[in-house]
Amino acid sequence: MLITSCVSSNNDETSKTDTLLVDTVWQQIKTTKKLVATTEYNSIDYFIYRGQPLGYSYELMKAFAQYIGVDLEVHLTDDIEKAQQELQQNKTQLLGLQLTVTQKRKQKMQFSLPIGETHQVLVQRKPEHWRRMTRKALNDSLIQKPLELAEKKVYVQSGTSFVPRLYHLMEEIGDTIYVEESKEDVETLIEEVSEGKIDYTIADANVAKVNETYYPNIDVHVPISFEQNLAWAVALGSDSLLLYLNKWLQSKQYKRYVASVARKYFKQLKSRAYHNSTYLSLNGNRISVYDKTIKQAAEEIHWDWRLLASLIYEESRFNPEAESWAGAKGLMQLMPRTAKRFGISDSSSAKDQIFAGVKFIEWIDNQIKTTVPDSTERLGFILAAYNCGLGHVLDAMSLAEKYGKDKTKWEAVSYYLYRKSNPKYYNDKVVKYGYCRGQDAVYYANNIMSRYEEYKKVIK
Repeated sequence: MLITSCVSSNNDETSKTDTLLVDTVWQQIKTTKKLVATTEYNSIDYFIYRGQPLGYSYELMKAFAQYIGVDLEVHLTDDIEKAQQELQQNKTQLLGLQLTVTQKRKQKMQFSLPIGETHQVLVQRKPEHWRRMTRKALNDSLIQKPLELAEKKVYVQSGTSFVPRLYHLMEEIGDTIYVEESKEDVETLIEEVSEGKIDYTIADANVAKVNETYYPNIDVHVPISFEQNLAWAVALGSDSLLLYLNKWLQSKQYKRYVASVARKYFKQLKSRAYHNSTYLSLNGNRISVYDKTIKQAAEEIHWDWRLLASLIYEESRFNPEAESWAGAKGLMQLMPRTAKRFGISDSSSAKDQIFAGVKFIEWIDNQIKTTVPDSTERLGFILAAYNCGLGHVLDAMSLAEKYGKDKTKWEAVSYYLYRKSNPKYYNDKVVKYGYCRGQDAVYYANNIMSRYEEYKKVIK
C-alpha cells in the first residue's frame, strides 16, 4: 500500500511517504537481518551443483548481503513480470536479475548502477552437417543480418525486453516478423532451437554465449540491438537500499570480486569434452598411474575397477590437482562440503582422494538400494547423483512415478532428470530440489558407462 501511494502521488505529501517507505524497507532489512532477493533459475544466475547453491547472480547477491551485514534469502522465478509485481508489493526487496534497463521498466522500479552490458542476439540452428562445411558455406546457410528475419517466426519469452525489441525491429526493416510469446524461459527456448523444435529465439549475448558451450550446433553471432546496460532493481522509493547498493557497486571490493566471479561463470565453464578414444592407447594393460589404488578402492563397493577408472577420468582426467569452475577438487572432484564430510583436504594424497570418493559413492548407493534393488539399473542413478546431487535424482524418480513410469528404471528416470531445467518439471509439486541442468548429469552417467564398455574391450 505504501508503494502504491508513493507511485501515484505527486504532491508534497509524497516526500513524507517516500521517507516512510525508505525507513520501512531499510528498517525491515536491518530488523530481520535479512535481505530478500529474487533471481532466476538457470545455468548462470542460480542453480544447485552437487547440493551446493551456485550462480553468478547468487554469489554477487550473497556478497552484497554480507556487505550490509545481513543474511540472504533467495526467491527464485522464471516469470519476470511476476517478480516485478512482488517487488512492488514489498514481498521482495531486490531483483538480482540481469535486467536490461528500459524506460518502461524505469516507471515501475529503480535501477542500480550498471552491473554489466550486453546486447540482444539471434539464436539460430546450424545445418545438420555444419562441421563438414566450409566457413563460407556455413555463413551462407545462416541468417546474417536482422533484415533477413522478415517473414520468419521467432519465439521469445513473454514479459522480456525481447518482445518490444522485435516489434521495433519490424518497424525498422519495414516488414513482418511473426513474434510468438512463450511461457518458457530463455534457456529452454535456446535448447528447443538446438533440438530443432523451433527455428529462432532471442537472448542476451552473455546468456547466449554461455549456452553456446552447451549446444555447439547453435549460432549466436547476429546482433539485433545496440549495447544495453544490465542492472539490478529495487522498488520505487527504496532509496536507502539503492544508496548502499550503488555504494557497493562503486567499491574496489566489488570490482575485484566481480572480476573473479565473472571468470568463474563466463570464462572457466566446465568443459564438455567427451570420451577421447585415443586415451585407450596407453602402453600395456594400464589405464592410469593410479590403477593399483583404484582396484583396491573398487573392491570396497564391489565395482569393476575399470568402471571406477572411467568415473575418475570423467571427473579429473586423473589429475589430483584438478579444480573445476565450481570449486570441486582432486581426482574425484568432491565439492568442499562433501570433501570435509569424508575427511579430505587440499593436502590429501591421491589415495585418500580416491577412497573418499568411493565412500561418497557407497553413501549414495545406500540411500537408494532399497528403492532400486537391481544393481545394474542402480548404476545410472548413482552416477547421476554423484554428478548433480542425490536430491535431483530423487525428484526425477518422483516425476517418473507421477507420470506412470517405472521409477526403478534408469531409462525412465533419466528422461525426467534430463528435463529438470524445464519449468514445467522443476516447478512440479512433487519436485523438492528445483532447477537442475539434468542434461549434464544424464550425459555424465552415459559417458562413464560408454567409456567403461570401451575399457572392457581393451583392458583386462
